[in-house]
Amino acid sequence: MQTHRLEDLWAQFRPGRTIYVPGASGESLALVKALQAEPDHASGVNFLSCLVPGMNEAVDYAGLAAHARMTTFMLPACLRSSFSQGRVSLIPRTYWGIAQFLEASQVDVAIAHVSPPDEAGGCSLGIASDFATLVWPQAKCRVLIINPAMPRLSRALSVDMAHADIVVELDGPLVEAAPQAPNAEADAIAARIAGLVPDGAHLQTGIGGACGAIWRHLRGHRNLVLRSGMANDWLRDLAEAGALAENGDHVAGIAYGSGVFYDDLASTDMVRFANTIETHGLPALASVARLTSINAALEVDLFGQVNVEWQGGALASGVGGGPDFMRAATASPGGRSIIALPSTAKRGGISRIVPRIDKPSIGIARCDTDTIVTEHGVADLRHKSLDDRADALIAIADPAFRTSLADEWARARASFA
Repeated sequence: MQTHRLEDLWAQFRPGRTIYVPGASGESLALVKALQAEPDHASGVNFLSCLVPGMNEAVDYAGLAAHARMTTFMLPACLRSSFSQGRVSLIPRTYWGIAQFLEASQVDVAIAHVSPPDEAGGCSLGIASDFATLVWPQAKCRVLIINPAMPRLSRALSVDMAHADIVVELDGPLVEAAPQAPNAEADAIAARIAGLVPDGAHLQTGIGGACGAIWRHLRGHRNLVLRSGMANDWLRDLAEAGALAENGDHVAGIAYGSGVFYDDLASTDMVRFANTIETHGLPALASVARLTSINAALEVDLFGQVNVEWQGGALASGVGGGPDFMRAATASPGGRSIIALPSTAKRGGISRIVPRIDKPSIGIARCDTDTIVTEHGVADLRHKSLDDRADALIAIADPAFRTSLADEWARARASFA
């Protein structure tokens, strides 16, 4: 395997150039470390990536050097300072929209984080097949970062080493998910959601909270199939419990979990990894039977509008992939879209079900909302009128806020005509 020096890569970092760097679990932490050690290479560079809050917090690419910039689609906490300074361009697209944007982008340099090559020269994208192959064909310069720690997953996408202009070996850790024990509130929501998931469902879940706790309550289900943007450690537990379909086409874009889970994926070949056009594209998803999407939110109003981006007045995230799966689940034969939402925030001081969202933007429109679940119950909004929606949502709010929500709705309702 012939490789280049790191200096050959730095020679491509020139002011005015757009450089795609992998995000999510495909981020190269070794490249991050190298950039932090020699940040002047980032001067004048526009970095392009799909970074994920909570997952990609290692570096502020736009803050590495003078005149560096970042174009991205969600807002990790590490970028907020540069965002406030106008050095981060935040594009509000869903994951499918991001894939379409990147597929049409002609970047100066595209970096892919891969495993060592096989005998034929194929380098597996390992735990992140999401975007690399969409950006790679149009790039003027193609760079492979080969990491011995990246597992070679036989059913992940790969890139041919022969098609790379620069190949650099950088050994470093992979992005892993810190283990999180679900709290009682999240567990109660997950238990309610499990009752809505049919046997034979194609299942998509988001990150954390009730979405991360759902596996504990699905062990008794049968013939479940993963059809998600992401595969997590809970998949191993469902497999051991016999809940997964033996011959199911389990599909994800990335894996995000523990090192043990990554090793298990390499040895079992359980999951087929695909790019985001397939994992999040409406045409590919809508025909999937019993697609059941489970995603989190920050706030829901009595119209069924959903806030997934704003905490108070601060922009905390981006649109993400939830709307893609919600729309597809609504179109899927026997499908269902579920929003998991704790009824309160700040130790019960604030209701997450509000009369009307007053944030600068709304991530999910009321017409795309199907079912809302809190620890207090399930609000099935399908086919409901405005008033019936409000009643259903008030019924699953924290009891301390139900009267005030009903009063607010009555005042608002009087002004509609």
